[in-house]
Amino acid sequence: MDQVTTSSISPVAERVIRTAPWYKRRSTRRLAHALLVYVLVVPGAILFTIPLLWMLSTALKDPKQIFVFPPQWLPNPVMWSNFPRGWNDFLPFNTFLVNSLIITISNIVGNLISCSLAAFAFARLRARGKNFLFILVLGTMLLPQEVTVIPQYVLFTRLGWNDSWLPLMVPPWFGWPFFIFLLRQFFMGIPRELDEAARLDGASSWRILWNVILPLSKPALATVVIFGFIGNWNNFLYPLIYIRSMDKQVLAVALNMFRGAYGNANYQFMMAVSLLVLLPVLLVFFFGQRLFVRGIALTGIKG
Repeated sequence: MDQVTTSSISPVAERVIRTAPWYKRRSTRRLAHALLVYVLVVPGAILFTIPLLWMLSTALKDPKQIFVFPPQWLPNPVMWSNFPRGWNDFLPFNTFLVNSLIITISNIVGNLISCSLAAFAFARLRARGKNFLFILVLGTMLLPQEVTVIPQYVLFTRLGWNDSWLPLMVPPWFGWPFFIFLLRQFFMGIPRELDEAARLDGASSWRILWNVILPLSKPALATVVIFGFIGNWNNFLYPLIYIRSMDKQVLAVALNMFRGAYGNANYQFMMAVSLLVLLPVLLVFFFGQRLFVRGIALTGIKG
């Protein structure tokens, strides 16, 4: 039964509430709504978690326990040694890890700087034709990735950038359309009175961006960081196209090399290495999920 103070409602209304049938009460509706949400969400969560749990189970098994019927979920004994053996005994994964970290961190920093500048210009500055230019930026998002692969390859080949990290690290420093759009929408939700107050105090546009806009945009910036990390960490196509040397390769391509060369006979090692490669993505999203959800939810407030 709902607890309502007598000072907020009349005695007649209070009597009606107390005598209302249980299925018409607000608490009953809230309970039914919560049950419906859990009934829909929990099976979906379990369904999406099963492959991850099976990967973890396989990574800890002895090879003889992998292909058995009925499937054995709990490994016995638990083979923790599969993780160091899979990481160290086949390919130089430590080198691939360092390469992936360098490229990913550089690209995240490049995205934050270039996209923040472009989004601030589109959202806060007055310039003739900026809306048309913003439409052009959005138009580039409509181009499929497959359409731009060959022109980019020709361009980078003529620049002599093949077998280097430059084709992977230079483009993020010139902006990414989706991140520009996301940050621009968030910046437009910040009151312009803050800009005007800062300008009255003598602040320039750079000072406004650094001291006013960016501190208030942590959720959107966290969203860019998370998307940038996942996209660059899992990037497979472009390193496969441009990088030839083994000592310059990244984890995504190295994992596929491991699967092709050793995976068919070493499923436990393949799953162990796959979990280690996946772990940074899970940690980044786990620790940044609150800011990530806020950044996505508040992006479309004003546009």
